[in-house]
Amino acid sequence: MTELVERVDEQDRVLGVVSRDEVIRRGWLHRVATTVCRDENGRYLVCRRADGLSRFPGHYEVSFGGAVAVGESYQAAAAREVAEELGVHPVVREVVTFLCHGTVGSYWLGVHEAVVTGDVVPDPRAVSWVGWMTKTELDQAVRHHEFVPDGQEALRRYRAAS
Repeated sequence: MTELVERVDEQDRVLGVVSRDEVIRRGWLHRVATTVCRDENGRYLVCRRADGLSRFPGHYEVSFGGAVAVGESYQAAAAREVAEELGVHPVVREVVTFLCHGTVGSYWLGVHEAVVTGDVVPDPRAVSWVGWMTKTELDQAVRHHEFVPDGQEALRRYRAAS
C-alpha cells in the first residue's frame, strides 16, 4: 500500500500530493512529526530501533515519529505515531517546527513532547528495546552508542525550545 504525503515548499506550503517513496526518491520537501517522550520524573524514553528497519536499523533513538499524512496536522501525526510505535495515547504538545536538513534528505520536522505514564507496549517491528534515562544517562549513552542523527537534532531543538 502506497503512503501518500503532501509535498511542501521552503515555507511549508502544500504543493501537491505524492507517494512517500517518490518524495524521498526525488528529494522533495515533505512533513514529518516526532515526539520526545518524558515520564513524570522528567526522564527520557529511549529506544533501540529494530534490526529489520530500512533506515538506521539497530540505532538508538530518543524521538518517535514518522511522515505526516495528507490533510493531517503535525500534532495529529505525532499522536498517531506514538500510539502505533509505543501503544500509548498521551497528550502531545507542539514544541518546535523547523526545516531539517537530515541524513536522508531535507524535510519539515514538527517536534512534540508527551508525558507518558504507565507501561509502553512497543511495536516489535519498529522497536527492539525501550528504557527510561535521565538527561545525564542519555547524554552518556549518546557518546557510547549509535543514535539516529536526525533524532539528535530534534532533541537539540526540543531542549532549546523547552
